[in-house]
Order: sequence, then C-alpha cells, then structure tokens
Amino acid sequence: MMSADSDSRIAWHRVQLRKNREALKALETARFTSGEIAGRRRQTSQTVTELKEKIAESERCIAQHDRQSRRPMATDFRSLAGVNWSTWNARGSDR
Repeated sequence: MMSADSDSRIAWHRVQLRKNREALKALETARFTSGEIAGRRRQTSQTVTELKEKIAESERCIAQHDRQSRRPMATDFRSLAGVNWSTWNARGSDR
C-alpha cells in the first residue's frame, strides 16, 4: 500500500507511472498474442518508445522526491554516517 503524497506533482507522477506501465504491458501483450500488422509496426514502436520515456521521466521525478524527503531506512552507523542530514527535512521538501 502506498501512502498519500502531500506534493500533488509527485502524486500525479505516481498515477501516470502506474497508468503508463499498464498501457505498455497491454500493448506488448497484444503485440505478442495477436502479432503485428506490418503497416502498424512503426506506429506501435513509436508508442512503446513514448511510453517508456514517460515512465522514465516519472521514475526520475519520484526518485528525486524520495531522496529529498525520506529519511534513511537503515539504522547501522555506516548507512547513517553517509547521509547528508542538512538536506533532509522531516516535514518533506519545501521546494
């Protein structure tokens, strides 16, 4: 279960990520099970590329947000010593 995001931009990216992954999966499944019509191969390939780019962009935005706003999960000294605590804000990023 995913917690709610206070940042609406990140919440939007999470929804888009899920939606685009489902669309990519459906497109690839349909292409595999029913085959491709020769004339549509270029269009399908272009759609797959666009979906992968959108997925990558959403993943980058979410990862950046997580790095800035989440505290470290590990509690051993080595993991905690490598954290830049001056950039971590317990209430989330104010940016």
